[in-house]
Amino acid sequence: MMYLIASDFYTYHRPSKCALRVYLRHREITEGPLSPYDEVIRRLGQRHEETHLATFASVVNLRGGTREERMKRTREEVGRGAPVIYQAVLHARTELSGVECDVAGDPDFLINKEGRYVIRDSKVSKRITEKAHPEIFRQLQIYGWLYEKTFGHSPLRLEVHSGPGDLVEIPYDGGITALALLQEILSLKQDRAEPFSPVGWSNCGNCGFHDRCWPIAEKNRDVALVPGVDQGLAIALRQEGITTMDDFVARFDAITLAEYKRPRGGKSVRVGKDAASILQMARALVSGKETIIQPPDVPNHPNYVMFDLEGLPPQLDELEKIYLWGLQIYGERPSSYKAAKAGFGVDGDRQGWETFLAEANAIFEEYGDLPFVHWHIYERTKLEMYIERFGDRDGIAARVHHNLLDLHPRTESSIALPLPSYSLKVIEQYVGFKRTQDEYGGNWAMAKYIEATETEDDELRRKVMDQILLYNQEDLAATWAVFQWLRSKCAA
Repeated sequence: MMYLIASDFYTYHRPSKCALRVYLRHREITEGPLSPYDEVIRRLGQRHEETHLATFASVVNLRGGTREERMKRTREEVGRGAPVIYQAVLHARTELSGVECDVAGDPDFLINKEGRYVIRDSKVSKRITEKAHPEIFRQLQIYGWLYEKTFGHSPLRLEVHSGPGDLVEIPYDGGITALALLQEILSLKQDRAEPFSPVGWSNCGNCGFHDRCWPIAEKNRDVALVPGVDQGLAIALRQEGITTMDDFVARFDAITLAEYKRPRGGKSVRVGKDAASILQMARALVSGKETIIQPPDVPNHPNYVMFDLEGLPPQLDELEKIYLWGLQIYGERPSSYKAAKAGFGVDGDRQGWETFLAEANAIFEEYGDLPFVHWHIYERTKLEMYIERFGDRDGIAARVHHNLLDLHPRTESSIALPLPSYSLKVIEQYVGFKRTQDEYGGNWAMAKYIEATETEDDELRRKVMDQILLYNQEDLAATWAVFQWLRSKCAA
């Protein structure tokens, strides 16, 4: 008898799709603790659910007790037509691939609507779509199937109470799609050997098994460590016996790799124009040496503004919010660190934006036009978002936008590095930059900011904000360090 639960869909899909994580959790392999960011998400999700619970006048609360007791109570309460059942347990037995399986799930709410029940889950996520959250769709669909198996008829409908408070209906197909994925999950749990899941810098960063899987990939010189080798390409290569970066560079040149086909979106597509860049990255990793592809495109100016933002994604706030606009001038006439902070009140978001515009305007008045140097597209997209949100009466934001200088594409297109990622945090270490804080990072900063917003202790709030400000200031210093390193390559 195999035991399958609705949360298996989350194991499979979050933080990124991974067959290996299903296998490892089933075998109770030790994984790392929740990060501060994940703890915040968990806490906000619980609060969101409890806030929704408080909107119902009459509720049968089944939280607590054994699963068997809750299963029995669920059948009894549905039988008597309870208006709302919180933390029900649904269960059924079925055969998948010739194996007897116990399948169970714990929907947040069963809501009686004129004698039929709506199954509803509360999720802090803002975008409830199949593409963004397939795990939510599969979870609700297996709840629907479990309900139908238990009570002999389908639920009235499946719903998600989303982060903004909307009710999003989830289509019910009789459990066909969810059961098909459960069958795949069952196969992964039964595997005797570890299934192959390619590592990836962004895919693996927030996984609890990162510290287990990443060193193994490095030891094996896994081809998936090469920037540009996505999961589809890594799997296709493995099927041909090409597992290491050494095998990879020995097998391909730019022409043959460009013609090589990899799975993408249900189709098979050529690697195409990315082939030359991928091979350059692979050769740098194999040799352990950087290679100049072309002179870096870095404009010469006496002074530069290092520019870095800290923000909250929409699931952590009512709207997507930048809570810190960090600025500091480096060069011939350096400045002190300047931080435009959003306030904690209702108008705090606008206050942060207006303070940033004032700081930017002061820079222009003193220095004239100069580059605003940042790393990757976040600063550009959020600047555009805030122009749309609050306007740009005096054209200061448009002037900043015109002067933006993104170091990420300039670095990636000019130097092949012996690194698995072109993240600022990776490259800053490569060029020798050292931070003073043991804990840092965008997710860490978000967790700390939520801590600051929730406390009523002004002294604690000040200390937390000081930590975030130091992190942001060191982000600016790291950007300058990488900028100077990149500029030094112009003469190489």
